[in-house]
Parts: sequence; C-alpha cells; structure tokens
Amino acid sequence: MRLLSLLFPVLFIVACQSPQPGQLRLTNPASTVMPASLSEIQTPEGYTRVPGHPGSFTNWLRSVKCKKDKTVYLYDGRIKANQRAQFAVLDIGPVSPLEQCADVVMRLRAEYLFATKQYEAILFTDFEQGQYIWKGGNDRLGFDRYLQQVFGMCGTASLEKQMHPVAPFSALQPGDVLVQGGFPGHAVLVADMAINKKGEKIFLLVQGYMPAQDIHILVNPLDPEHGPWFPIPATDTLYTPEWRFHQQALHRW
Repeated sequence: MRLLSLLFPVLFIVACQSPQPGQLRLTNPASTVMPASLSEIQTPEGYTRVPGHPGSFTNWLRSVKCKKDKTVYLYDGRIKANQRAQFAVLDIGPVSPLEQCADVVMRLRAEYLFATKQYEAILFTDFEQGQYIWKGGNDRLGFDRYLQQVFGMCGTASLEKQMHPVAPFSALQPGDVLVQGGFPGHAVLVADMAINKKGEKIFLLVQGYMPAQDIHILVNPLDPEHGPWFPIPATDTLYTPEWRFHQQALHRW
C-alpha cells in the first residue's frame, strides 16, 4: 500500500471547513469519550442501526471492544506517523508484523467464525487458488499459527479474487469488503450500518495498514468533526483517510 500523500492533505483541508447542509451530525459531537465497543459508537441524529441477527457477523463485530486510548501503534510499539485517520482502536489482541490491510479483513472474519464454532467455513485462498483451510477445531494456539500462515500467503490480490463483486455502492451491507487488489493494494471492512426514515444508509469502516498496526475505525475524511460514519457515495468513488475506492471495489463473501 502507499499513502495518498497528495490526496489526504486536500481532504483534511475540506474537512476543516464549516459543516455544510446535509452533513452527518452526532447528537453529542463534542464528546471525547472513547466507545467501549463498536455497538457504543453513537449514530447521527435520525439514524438507527440495522438489525443484526443472533450469531451474525454484524452482531459479533458490534461486540468487539475498543481501547480507551485511540493512538494507533505499529506492531513494534512505535506510534504511527498519521494519527488523523482513526476514530477509535479495536482491542482485539496483539498485531503481528505480517498483519496488514487484507490480513485484518481475513482475521476479523476468521475470528468470528472461530468464536461461533463455524470451523469448517474458515478458508482462504492465495492468488494461485491454493487453499488454506482451518482443521484444528478449538485449538487456539494452532489457530493463531494458522492465521500467520494465511497472512504470509494471502493479500489484497487474492482476497479480491476469492470474494464476489457487488454493485452498486447502494447495495452495501455490514460485513462487505472494499478491496483493491494489487501489489500494493488496500482493503477495508464494512463493520456496521445505520439507516434513517428516508432509507439513507451510513456505515463504519475498519482497517489495518502498512506497516502492520493497530486495527482501527476510520474517520470520514470529508466530515471528521461528526464522527466515523460514511454516507453511501453519490459518485463512483469513496474517499477514506488513506485510500480511495471505486465502486468495483465492493465485494462480499
């Protein structure tokens, strides 16, 4: 992956301007208290979260804890240079040196399937269609070793190839992935969604990055004052703090 060194400063300047009509407004935008979990991230006025079925990926993601400190650290303990991209940091255990963007997407899916004992569904493929299947049941140490193998052999290009394309952006659902396969490429996970009475959808995005670093919830770079919620893009491009995705990037398991 590469930083969008030219794009982000422009987005940051736009974000620092006064709010425009139609932008998302949190009911308490001044609050600096970190949410205890994804489910406690406040929705903007007029929006409620979409239903999550018992045992679903959506519900599991909502239960993931957040750290009290929103600082993003690299895998080796150094502080990431760019601290403007994140709204909060997930508290989901240590990050390995191999765990970059696509790896975070695969890890979260695998952790959900492992936690809900859907072991037979834990399968990832590399770019040559080689399969990495988890066969160790509830062996946690073995599962951690398995994830390291997946991180080493799979990436954005293989993830894009394994998943199914979805279009348009308006079809987006929790659990979907925005992935641009490549060397480098990037991937982020749609972690939650809310909707208002007009049927307008907003969503949260979770990412890892390079070098490997804490998994974090992104701010909306076009409107960071009002939290991490992204509206469905009106064009075929979605801007995130460190990448931009076109509509063909939307994929589903």
